[in-house]
Amino acid sequence: MLGKFTATHTQGIPIPSEELTFFKLWDLKIMMTYWTILLAVETAETAAKEGGLFDFDATLPLMALQFILLVVVLNAVFYKPLSKSIDDRDDYVRKNLLEARERLSKAENLAKQYEQELAETRRKSQATIAAAQADAQKIATQKMQEALSEAQVQREQAQKEIEQQKAEALASLEQEVDSLSRQILEKLLGAELVNR
Repeated sequence: MLGKFTATHTQGIPIPSEELTFFKLWDLKIMMTYWTILLAVETAETAAKEGGLFDFDATLPLMALQFILLVVVLNAVFYKPLSKSIDDRDDYVRKNLLEARERLSKAENLAKQYEQELAETRRKSQATIAAAQADAQKIATQKMQEALSEAQVQREQAQKEIEQQKAEALASLEQEVDSLSRQILEKLLGAELVNR
């Protein structure tokens, strides 16, 4: 069924001498599976005779000693330095966190102090501005009063001058009216009647 085989065998598996067809390959796969199962069963039987996976003879204490030795070496080489560096890092982070909190607290205190000083400075500057405005208002009022009083003085002086000029004009006009009246009377009545 498998065709012609040569007499050469490799570990109990016959090697075909001619080209295999699809069916021959299929048969070869079945045969390989059979040999694999047979080898697994033989290995299991051998292991069952020798004691299996866990032997409780001299190898168990040796394995326990190896495990303890591995734990000691790992602890000395790996865990202690790792724990130390983790603790150092934790201390470093904790220290930086405390310093950051202190700096933040100082910064907040400084900010509050600066805000208070700024508010005080603003109050003082507003008071200074208000005082300057009040002084300016007083000066303006004083200058206005001085200007009004000066204008009043000048008006009164002008009024006096006008009154004086009016009185002079009236006196002059009276003299002229008297003189003209006398001249008219002299012309009309004669000079003799008027002088009496």
